[in-house]
Amino acid sequence: MDTQPSIRPATIAAISVGAIVTGFLAYAVYFDHKRRNDVEFRKNLKREAKRTARAAKEEAESQGKEQKKMIRELVEKTNLQGFPSDPEQVEMYFMQEVALGEQMVGKGEDSIEAALCFYRALKVYPQPRELINIYDKTVPKPVLDILAEMIAVDTTIPVGDSKAASESGSAGDLE
Repeated sequence: MDTQPSIRPATIAAISVGAIVTGFLAYAVYFDHKRRNDVEFRKNLKREAKRTARAAKEEAESQGKEQKKMIRELVEKTNLQGFPSDPEQVEMYFMQEVALGEQMVGKGEDSIEAALCFYRALKVYPQPRELINIYDKTVPKPVLDILAEMIAVDTTIPVGDSKAASESGSAGDLE
């Protein structure tokens, strides 16, 4: 007869899991101790954090430059396409572009395309300063910022009414 008790597989699995958890906790305690007490390790962590932040900042600047270039190209392309001159066509074009821009904003679609619609409407509107004041109150800030870039690129839009700019508050930022 065999008098030794046999070890069940469940016991072996429990011991294995316990050993793995203990090893993981020991590593976590070691890493935490090293993080808190090793000066060189802390310096390396700080360097890595700075490097990551710098890379993110450079990426954001790069994307900003690309966006400005794209906005400039869109404005030039739009101006080359021309705008209607007949009063009835101008009114229809204006309403169509504003509606399309509002629809894009409502759906959360591409901010640049929405801003381009508002820009086209602004180009045919007889009093651009008034329309800018309306946009300032109704258009979301990201789209408004892109629209401001478009207006800055296009020097043919007469928005230089200083009295209206001083009264409008943040709409003066569009100049």
